[in-house]
Amino acid sequence: MANITILGSGGFGLSLAIMCEKMGHSVTVWSKFQDEIDTLKRTGELRSKLPGAILPEGVALTTDISCAQNADIVIIGIPTRFVAEVCNTAKPYINEKAVVVSTSKGFEDGTMRRMSEVITSILPNKTVVLSGPSHAEEIANGTPTTVVAACEDLDYAYYVQDELSNSTLRIYTNSDVIGCEVGGSLKNSIALAAGIVDGMGFGDNTKAALMTRGLTEIARIGVAMGAHEETFSGLTGLGDLIVTCTSMHSRNRRAGILIGQGVKAEEAIRRTGTVEGYYCTRNAYPLAKKLGVDAPIIEQLYMILFENMPPKDALSHLMNRPMKHESEEGLYF
Repeated sequence: MANITILGSGGFGLSLAIMCEKMGHSVTVWSKFQDEIDTLKRTGELRSKLPGAILPEGVALTTDISCAQNADIVIIGIPTRFVAEVCNTAKPYINEKAVVVSTSKGFEDGTMRRMSEVITSILPNKTVVLSGPSHAEEIANGTPTTVVAACEDLDYAYYVQDELSNSTLRIYTNSDVIGCEVGGSLKNSIALAAGIVDGMGFGDNTKAALMTRGLTEIARIGVAMGAHEETFSGLTGLGDLIVTCTSMHSRNRRAGILIGQGVKAEEAIRRTGTVEGYYCTRNAYPLAKKLGVDAPIIEQLYMILFENMPPKDALSHLMNRPMKHESEEGLYF
């Protein structure tokens, strides 16, 4: 059994805490916010993050980040825009032999670095990316789930696979870190767009087209960054895209529905909470331009979110683009 410290009290981190404690691991959850820790200690539940899921009494709770010093595994469960800050704060306390597991999905503002790149630029530890179709609500209640542990050094991916796999969480391994992170990040943008389509009242045809062509854009960007094309047909590509675009568990989809119904983007984000697709799109559009990759869905989503373009105009632009072959440039995607 391992000593596991989870940095962040978001829904996914709490779901892993519940699961890991049931497996017999020693689990500590850290939050920067005393009110969250107090609520968890008093009620065992954080309704704003993971309603209905009760944290076992065996999970330690603290705002003292030095709790990471004895951890074998440190799980980063922080929204992307705060990952660097938390890693810098935790750095003096994390044992160099500890394995860091990143569950954060997105790109750093300005630099457009992937989260594993941000983490490894601060911490000397080996970092494993944990990604895939995995709603926190379902992990917490023991719904059978499959994800991927990705690391260029597969020995560390195997270690995470061995320590965290159980009868309800099946973990595969992969050495394509870039592909797994890009798929897990950009699916949030496409899910936000899918929600907009739902909010506008369109049907299955429209949504299927958006998801399929959205996966094309995700793969184009990923391959341009050095990922393997086949990764995007797996759990961290197609799998994660399906679950995020189709479920009401998805904050990205819920925020998109509001926008499609006419709510301004900033107000929709305020109502919904952390919507990673919003922040991801802010970086994904300039990233695609920098890479010279054609990403019309991401481009039009950016225009809706940050340039106040009406969704109906964005859809019109997409539908009236020049006709093309489905699999140009020799890539299926």
